Amino acid sequence: MAQLNETFSVDALPAPTNNFEPLPAGWYTAVVNSAEIKNTKAGTGQYIAVRYDITGPTHQGRVVFGNLNIKNPNPKAEEIGRQQLGELMRAIGLSTVQDTDQLVGGQLSIKLDVRESEQYGPSNDVKGYKANGAAPPKAAPVAVATKVAPPWVKK
Repeated sequence: MAQLNETFSVDALPAPTNNFEPLPAGWYTAVVNSAEIKNTKAGTGQYIAVRYDITGPTHQGRVVFGNLNIKNPNPKAEEIGRQQLGELMRAIGLSTVQDTDQLVGGQLSIKLDVRESEQYGPSNDVKGYKANGAAPPKAAPVAVATKVAPPWVKK
């Protein structure tokens, strides 16, 4: 047993502010907070686990999670996941991705739906992606050739 060295009263402690109810279906602006590759439960595939932080127009600060199948023994599941990855990349202005960290910080709009589940209760599914008008990530500057006269040309 460990002494707390003070007495805590439930009435004096802050109430939780986390709300785990699903957001209403619709479009929300969001930023990709994290993205990492995980193995499927069966160990036969991989998916990208994405965390979206909602930035508006309502429910700012709420968090939504989504998974993108990138390797799956079911070809249709893999096709859908890769299509969703392409939509996400286009929405945040990326033409190629080699590392999930490239997705992090991307701003976009996501379309949420509410899925009912007897086992887990209602939850959100990400059903669509589009650019939200925020500036896409800037590409590296391209060197521009300038016309310089050769040294033997008289000025």
